[in-house]
Amino acid sequence: MKNRLRLPSLSSFGTSWSAKGRVAVLAAAVVALLLLAGVVAVLSGNGDDHRAPQTAAPAPASSPSASETAPEPSSGSGSVPEPPQIAEPVAYARAAAQMLWSYDTRDTSRDQQLAGMRAWMTTETKYADWASVSGQVPDPVLWSRMADQDQHATASVTEGHYPSAFKQALADDPSAITEAYIYVVTVNGKQQIAWEKGGGGTEERAVTLAVQCRPNQDCALAAIAPSVTQ
Repeated sequence: MKNRLRLPSLSSFGTSWSAKGRVAVLAAAVVALLLLAGVVAVLSGNGDDHRAPQTAAPAPASSPSASETAPEPSSGSGSVPEPPQIAEPVAYARAAAQMLWSYDTRDTSRDQQLAGMRAWMTTETKYADWASVSGQVPDPVLWSRMADQDQHATASVTEGHYPSAFKQALADDPSAITEAYIYVVTVNGKQQIAWEKGGGGTEERAVTLAVQCRPNQDCALAAIAPSVTQ
């Protein structure tokens, strides 16, 4: 890109997952809820294209490895905020989306960005899909080029909600969620991107997150989930 380089769009993430990967990400409890809601196609990988509307540039061709681990730099996590102490799924998802859509290459290295994002993840490895989150961060070369342009972004969230299919499935079988306590939340908002010499722009953003909120515990991010339904 001649004028700017930006983080990959979250709106198109998850469209190329395998059926096995999709089921593993949302865990047994969430899979059951989605199946009850009649969205088997999202998780079964039947070959249909469930791509969300393209409102931003696609992910760069060179992306981080799915097995990439988050570094723990001694200098901290730069501009990435610490996870809030929130026990309500939609509120936590809103905060997580704002974090995912924000970055500042002027004072935050790629390693710091990853380390800061990792802090938002659930510590229950059975349900954590770190690859879906770390995959939003460009590779080292692209991050470096973004930093050369002083590129940074802030975000605002307009709303967050449970997709209708998830709400219906939860109403039909409330006990289905009690194994993993993972909730599916769709968040909408805007991202304001800026770079050197006064360049900038605003783009619409939408993401569906899997958030774990066990009773009497703060919530944590489990994954960036496939789009379910609005």
